[in-house]
Amino acid sequence: MLLSERIDVFFNSLIAKTEHQNELLIGKCQSDISLTSTQEHILMLLKDGKWTNTDLAKALSISQAAVSKAVKQLIQKDLVVSVKDGKDGRVSYLMLTDNGLPIAIEHAEHHQSTLQVYETILTAFSEDDQEVIARFVDELSRKVH
Repeated sequence: MLLSERIDVFFNSLIAKTEHQNELLIGKCQSDISLTSTQEHILMLLKDGKWTNTDLAKALSISQAAVSKAVKQLIQKDLVVSVKDGKDGRVSYLMLTDNGLPIAIEHAEHHQSTLQVYETILTAFSEDDQEVIARFVDELSRKVH
């Protein structure tokens, strides 16, 4: 099989694996609570402070409706609360509950372990090879965007 065909097969399998997800992580999150990757990522973002629905949608590059749906379930599971702004009652902020914090931390650690897998794989390649890989990724990214 040609390298271009192998690349095509690889990316198509990634797309199939990550359909309806906003990220690709290697392995599985360890939480006993069934959450989507979007919900887990929202928790991770909220770990660092309060966010509005609009800000989360922008950060995740998804619709506000998708954020609202995910957040509604997180509120039902007592992982997130919605708090009105004290100065402007039209604005609501989302914040983690004590129950949501461990899942948020674990999801952030999952991101780090995924990066570690990439680092481990890259150590099998010389610095010159890594530069070629970086150029390939950069050029592919430019073509896709």
